[in-house]
Amino acid sequence: MKARVHVMLKNGVLDPQGEAVRHALGAMGFDGVAGVRQGKVIELDLEDGTSEADVTAMCEKLLANTVIESYTVEMS
Repeated sequence: MKARVHVMLKNGVLDPQGEAVRHALGAMGFDGVAGVRQGKVIELDLEDGTSEADVTAMCEKLLANTVIESYTVEMS
């Protein structure tokens, strides 16, 4: 089984990496980008018996800084 965790900064938290990407795109001639939010995707190969609750616990304890980041979990 696999899990995919999407981690993004919460709304209202400044995203300097996203702003740097937006600025670089503008410098390259891509003027249609008004804003960029950059996040991360973590893919986990899970052993049988690992539940979505287990993955959520992983996110809460290590994979996401829940003070400034939100996350979603996809299981497949």
